[in-house]
Amino acid sequence: MAVMHFGENNTWININSDLISEYSSIYDTYEIDDEMIEYALDKNERAHMEYNRRTKTLVVIYNVLNLSREENHYDTIPLTFIVRQNQIVTISNGLNEYIIDQIREELEENMHWSVFNFLLHSLFAISENYFPIIETLNKEQQNISKLLRKKTTKDNLFRLSDLEIEGMYLVSATKQNAVVLEQLKTQQAFKELDDSEREQLEDNIIEANQLVAMTELHLQILHQIANTYNNVLNNNLNDTMKFLTVISILMTVPDIVTGFFGMNVQIPFTEFRHGWAIILLIIALGWIGVSQIIKRIMKD
Repeated sequence: MAVMHFGENNTWININSDLISEYSSIYDTYEIDDEMIEYALDKNERAHMEYNRRTKTLVVIYNVLNLSREENHYDTIPLTFIVRQNQIVTISNGLNEYIIDQIREELEENMHWSVFNFLLHSLFAISENYFPIIETLNKEQQNISKLLRKKTTKDNLFRLSDLEIEGMYLVSATKQNAVVLEQLKTQQAFKELDDSEREQLEDNIIEANQLVAMTELHLQILHQIANTYNNVLNNNLNDTMKFLTVISILMTVPDIVTGFFGMNVQIPFTEFRHGWAIILLIIALGWIGVSQIIKRIMKD
């Protein structure tokens, strides 16, 4: 646990849930109830906010990008902010601890912040960390697209699928974050913000919406690429089936001709020394005739 004082008697307490037990007395010390602890410890908790008018406590759950890829894609983990009067508590873990380090460095240079300055700057920092990852994923998408143009392999298609999964996770997470910021404007706590803090909130909303637009565009491009190569593969399969169908039809010509000459009746051309050549000629003429008929049918 880390404690920092800033501004006019403001306090920031960061609790690392990986190091402090769920049943630690520290949670009771800072009046963190079981519901808040459940939010903080649930890695699948969606981003949302709650405001308790009786205690004037604002709880913000925000999606933080997990910088380490798991199962070949990025996902997000929640970071909990609890704002009560002149105190702000963050409940973090090892996966989002890098955000806490960034906030600490920025706070050390801005010790005059209010509690809401701290909260809004923290949320802005979280959003900013998405952009480099999105740009990296865009470059990966471009590289995979180039590889698929050269050769459509299973490995490249699987990687494209992984990028689509990443895109869906990121779109969902960024949309939830944007909704949380919009909800802040409707809460009682918003009325207590001064002009600079309200302007800061608007900047956060703009940044969050830009991030949503960027992730949605990334996902749409991936969907388009996947649909294109799905159509290409279907077209290749159709061409293969047509080729095999044509071959199977042409192969019936020799069967028909040789079957006719294999009948238990008087066989023509037996008196000719090179009768077999005549039979081959008949087969060749049959092939040519059938192939011309198939060409006309396929053109139509």
